[in-house]
Amino acid sequence: MKKNVSLPTAATAAVLASVLTFQITYVTLKGNEQDEKSSDVSQNSFIERATEKLTELDERFRKLYIGDLDDDTLVDYVMKGYMAGTGDAYGAYYTADEYEQQMKDLNADSEGIGVSVIFNSELRCIEIIDVLPSSPAFEAGVEVGDLVAYIGEEKESVSSLGYEAALSKLRGEAGTDAVFSVIRGENAELIEFSVTREHVESISVMSHVYSPDNSIGVIKITGFDKKTPEQFKSALEGLAEEGCDKFIFDLRYNPGGELTSVVSTLDYLLPEGPVIRIFDAQDNLVGQESSDEECVDYPFAIVVNGSTASAAELFTSAMMDYDRATVVGTTTYGKGCMQTHQLLSDGSALSVTYRMYKPPFSEGYHGVGIKPDIEVELDESLKGISIYKITDEMDNQLAEAANVLS
Repeated sequence: MKKNVSLPTAATAAVLASVLTFQITYVTLKGNEQDEKSSDVSQNSFIERATEKLTELDERFRKLYIGDLDDDTLVDYVMKGYMAGTGDAYGAYYTADEYEQQMKDLNADSEGIGVSVIFNSELRCIEIIDVLPSSPAFEAGVEVGDLVAYIGEEKESVSSLGYEAALSKLRGEAGTDAVFSVIRGENAELIEFSVTREHVESISVMSHVYSPDNSIGVIKITGFDKKTPEQFKSALEGLAEEGCDKFIFDLRYNPGGELTSVVSTLDYLLPEGPVIRIFDAQDNLVGQESSDEECVDYPFAIVVNGSTASAAELFTSAMMDYDRATVVGTTTYGKGCMQTHQLLSDGSALSVTYRMYKPPFSEGYHGVGIKPDIEVELDESLKGISIYKITDEMDNQLAEAANVLS
């Protein structure tokens, strides 16, 4: 059986052309025989009860309903309802089209409006955590902190649609329009958008020389996709050629990405040894990824915040475990569980949490996050401003990381 190993979502990303969820994911084609469990009495009982009840409900509804029904849509929503009922916070059912988009995101082949998002569980909205510069969303005026509350011209609420269904409606092909409404600011201003989706070149790594000190290079990693390791290496080498001999890795608002991507990126930075340890439900070690002995040797600092999640947290914790970087900022998101994507027979797919993972040597951070070495809140005056609009001179968290290196 062919097996690809990757990390996404709740979200999420790199700078994605559409949206991204927090994930560390194993992608399989038919299922993982090692983890398959034989049907038992309880499962058979559930199938019988569900089939009987659904049959009764369907018969009565069809007799009374005056509208038309789409059986394919009904089947998809039954599947999504099942996943919602499991309580798996990161589990999901994807239609064939939705799954295809997920794979495009992980392969850095995206079409959309150019945002990264998380699910705001308190307000039941999609929260914009990053907007790609020069993207359709950026040009339309979408801002970090906007809460997508309604989708489509009919203004279907994200709360009633559910997170995954709302994301699906926000995504789409280049040339089509994404229609949505956001709530912005303390006054809860409702702003409507109609943004034409485009093909956006996925750039997950951005870099520049730190303005107050040209010996420091700043590398912002917005996510870990297929192109990230190559872009990261190129960025670091380019800054070194410009005279930088110290580096800050900015992982704020980085929601995660592919396992192979973050492991390859860390391999460039770490000496020989483990990078990630993978555990089953009984806390048995069932897998491990490692780096080789070749690595670059510079002073490093990492900047994180509460939206640094999943693969970005693995990057941070691995660098800490090897004493390769000082971490500055605020406590990270805290996602240390892993999903597997199971491709179903009709091209649809299932995502289910089935593994936990931990850093190379330290304990896991699932549910608690990673506490920085130096805790620094972003200045209140900067909150709500796009991270792309905050200059080096304004950014107090970046300044603290620079102080560490200096």
